[in-house]
Amino acid sequence: MPRLLHTADWQIGKPFRWVEDQQKRIRLQQARIEAISRIAEHAQKQNADALLVAGDLFDSAAVPTATVMEVLEVMASIPCPVLVIPGNHDHGGAGGIWRRTDVQREMQQRCPGLQLLLERRPIKLPELVVLPCPLLRQHEGESPTAWLDALDWSSLPSDSSRVVLAHGSVQGFNGGDDDLEAGGGGRAESNRLRLGPGIEREVDYIALGDWHALHQVSERCWYSGTPEPDRFSRSSAEQRGQILQVDLKRQRPPQVTTLGTAGIQWHGLKMQLNSNTDLERLEHWLDQQVGRRVGKDLIRLELDGQLSLADHQAFAQRLEQLEPSLLHLRLRGEGIHRRPQAEELSELTDRRDGPLLSAVALQLLGELERSNDPEQVTLLETALCELHRLCERESGENPRAQKEAPCA
Repeated sequence: MPRLLHTADWQIGKPFRWVEDQQKRIRLQQARIEAISRIAEHAQKQNADALLVAGDLFDSAAVPTATVMEVLEVMASIPCPVLVIPGNHDHGGAGGIWRRTDVQREMQQRCPGLQLLLERRPIKLPELVVLPCPLLRQHEGESPTAWLDALDWSSLPSDSSRVVLAHGSVQGFNGGDDDLEAGGGGRAESNRLRLGPGIEREVDYIALGDWHALHQVSERCWYSGTPEPDRFSRSSAEQRGQILQVDLKRQRPPQVTTLGTAGIQWHGLKMQLNSNTDLERLEHWLDQQVGRRVGKDLIRLELDGQLSLADHQAFAQRLEQLEPSLLHLRLRGEGIHRRPQAEELSELTDRRDGPLLSAVALQLLGELERSNDPEQVTLLETALCELHRLCERESGENPRAQKEAPCA
């Protein structure tokens, strides 16, 4: 009963251009290499018979030689055969990374156990037959699985489990989700895999790559997702940051188990902020998700609502304190509006010691009530917050003024 580890989409060298801080980009890139060590640990602990990489081990043909060397050195610690097919990011054709002489040299010297499968023909291992479907160019005109239609299945050992190893999208499920977090709309659908019912009758497992989250297509067909997340999940149901352990028995459904491999955590929250109580809820969530960790988390907050000037100032200060500990903080949603509460409004407009401040506050509030321009609204709210902060500072410096006309 052979035991496989199925993984894909390592995309070593992914640039993460949307992260502004260069050191944080480097940390995200390094985390993808560190995940290989955790895969090696799983292979050792689970006594795996083979590790199958279903494409996109590298992100592009431009990955630096030093990075390639580091990756291969870590892969050499994997204690079982490693079978790799090229995907659309690291295709096996001219101009692809696998054709580089430095990569070929380092593979032979540093990781001779790595089997790069560039031919569409059966690979026989003890108790196992692997049917590789490599991508030999970035966008294939014909399905890379088409060769299986002409395969003489009777020529394969009848008692060996059979596994298809492929990269691309299958009918009814589009596995191409490249660069969605970078603001793009995803690449055009290509490399469509043709997996007819005849193939599923003949094989025991189909190991797919291209979709970066865990997905079961059918009883015998799975996307493993990427071992180190590279984007925020679209829903709480999505699982990212794992490999699959697959236990096989000829002509029986596979037993599939997820094994966690993620080192970096990607968190998302959608909520409304309308009061100090909501801010406390947000603070509790941040404490649960991140705590005191530094440099190991990315957060996407989708927020809307309306806060008082004082609460918004506290909110902005909390985000300013939080950001250095994160690899990335992304704010989305309609945004938080800033409106003075009744007490704040009175303190801004009924100032016996500052008639000019009162006049400015009244003018800003009047324009805010009349404006329908989002950019102008943001500017007016910012001006009110600055005025409120000035009021607080003056009251702190002048106790008499604070007593006569206290500020929030």
